[in-house]
Parts: sequence; C-alpha cells; structure tokens
Amino acid sequence: MRTVALYGGSFDPPHLGHEAVVKALLKLEHIDKIVIMPTFLNPFKESFFAPAELRLSWLKEIFKNENRVEVSDFEVLQKRKVPTIETINFLSHMYEKIFLVIGADNLKSLKKWHKFEEIEKQVDFLVASRDQIKIPQEFTPLKVDMPIASSDLREHFDIKKLVPINATKIQKYYKENNEQ
Repeated sequence: MRTVALYGGSFDPPHLGHEAVVKALLKLEHIDKIVIMPTFLNPFKESFFAPAELRLSWLKEIFKNENRVEVSDFEVLQKRKVPTIETINFLSHMYEKIFLVIGADNLKSLKKWHKFEEIEKQVDFLVASRDQIKIPQEFTPLKVDMPIASSDLREHFDIKKLVPINATKIQKYYKENNEQ
C-alpha cells in the first residue's frame, strides 16, 4: 500500500516545530511518503507575511535531503485559498491511503473546515501534540515536543527557533519586510 502523510500549513515562517513534526513522521514505518504542502493563503486567514513562492523555496531547501519528504507546490500554484478537501482529492489519485497531519491546536476548529465530513471519510488524522491539548481517542496522536508557533515567532523573533539551514535568510526577510 502506498501511504502518504499530508502536512499542510502556512509555514510562515518555517521553524523547528515544523521540522520536529516531519522527524516524528519519518519514524512511522507505515508512512511511505510525507508531502509538505505550503498554502498559497490559509483558508482561515486574509493575508500572509512571506509570499507563498518564498515559503515554498525555504521548505524545499530545508527538506532537500530527506528522500521520503516531498515539498509540493500544488496549493501555491493555485494562487488562491485551497480547501484541504481539494488537496486530498488531488493526492488520492496518487496514494492509496492518506494520513492528514494537523496540530492539536486545530482540533477546536476542525469541524468548521470546508467539507469536513468528506475529509473525515477520506483520511486518517495524525494529531501533533501541542500545548498540553488533549487529543480525543478517535485521532492518532503524533508526539512532538516543540512548543513553537509561527505567529509567536513573527512577534518575538528568535533565530534559535528557526530551522538552522535557512535561519539567517528567514530572519533577515521578516526583519526587513514585516516590521510593525
């Protein structure tokens, strides 16, 4: 069976927490491929800080040496908000089983996702632990001990929380382009 873990998000900026999720996924032997899917624009947001093409290139650089990891440009190329169900349908033509990776902080809004009932029928959820949030038993927990949020990083920039391979470039971009 060809299985994929779909790990989507804004990655604005990509950081050690994102890398920790990927490392935890790489330990799962039943996952053949991990597809990292940066959004063009998160369906629940009205803007982004770094342009999608730049976030995509950062992620490709960060994960270029992981043969089981693919950074996909599918959503970025759409140049619009792409509902998760659309990405799942795109991947379902290539993989027999899809695991959808979400952070535990997304559990509270999960049922508000576009066509959630359809998503629920097509995927198994892997929920990355975060902030002591209890993961309900119908979801599979993914143990990740890295309490970092991109929004916090943008407000209180700490280069030590960025993925080392691109930390200087990413820090420079946010300092130059997103001063409040």
